[in-house]
Amino acid sequence: MALLKVKFNQKKRVKLAQGLWLLNWLSVLAGIIVFSLGLFLKIELRKRSDVMNNSESHFVPNSLIGMGALACVFNSLAGKICYDALDAAKYAKWKPWLQPYLLVCVLFHVGLLLVALCCFLAQGSLEGTLADGLKSGMKYYRDTDTPGRCFMKKTIDLLQIEFKCCGNNGFRDWFEIQWISNRYLDFSSKEVKDRIKSNVDGRYLVDGVPFSCCNPSSPRPCIQHQLTNNSAHYSYDHQTEELNLWVRGCRAALLSYYGSLMNSMGAAMLLVWLLEVAVTVGLRYLHTALEGMPGPEEDPACEAESEGWLLEKSVSETWKAFLQRVRQLAQGNQVEAQGGGEADQAPGAG
Repeated sequence: MALLKVKFNQKKRVKLAQGLWLLNWLSVLAGIIVFSLGLFLKIELRKRSDVMNNSESHFVPNSLIGMGALACVFNSLAGKICYDALDAAKYAKWKPWLQPYLLVCVLFHVGLLLVALCCFLAQGSLEGTLADGLKSGMKYYRDTDTPGRCFMKKTIDLLQIEFKCCGNNGFRDWFEIQWISNRYLDFSSKEVKDRIKSNVDGRYLVDGVPFSCCNPSSPRPCIQHQLTNNSAHYSYDHQTEELNLWVRGCRAALLSYYGSLMNSMGAAMLLVWLLEVAVTVGLRYLHTALEGMPGPEEDPACEAESEGWLLEKSVSETWKAFLQRVRQLAQGNQVEAQGGGEADQAPGAG
């Protein structure tokens, strides 16, 4: 028994075809939007590629770009099919291809749903990527004279200013690395010598941060050196001076920014997925309704009623038929392989 059977007359078939034509072109517009969102996310990720450790984070924007392009192609084709559906001569050329086309559409819907889920789930891998990338970028902050790294100071400074953040997890991350270049250190100074000797790796570590960590909302001039020394500054307590520096780390700031982008894009992908499913269901009804119509010799005006359905049989019967077809294909491949092996052995036996 057919699943979700609906009766159609000529007027309903025309309305269905016209409605599907409109929905398909709306889906083309949605595909363009998805493509644009993927391109925007890719550009945003490339802007901070210097503080990201690998290219795994580009999987989501690349998938959005690919799915957006495929949506434009599939829906443009479906729009043409719906436009030709009520012209018997034009529809005849599409008729043999509609069943395979609908199967491809189902696979496309699965891909859309997976990409939407990836938008929500990719934030976990993005957090690790940002943590490693920021840690590496901060180590190269001082290398302003090293080819290939001379831009890192500017990148980190602009990042901290734009996202109102400091360090990887917080401003104390700067205490653990030498972010001042040796070029600007006076090695004849006793203080510099003592600091370098006191460190196992021979690095010049200070309890200070770059100027880009300063919060302009602070009512006092920014304190960026000797941050943990209360006696070095008048009326200062480093445990209560929350407005002096940005408290949030850049990893949390970037993760929040990209996370909100990906959540929005995931929600948009789910809406596009629902629209695509609606279009495919409507196209299936139009296909089966036209298949069930009598021939031109019986009804030249094409005004007879016909029935459309979603599945020709119930869900369980359709699934069993699908599994049986898969088994037949597998058995056919095994027979062909065995036949090929016997043919190879025959000349040797002679």
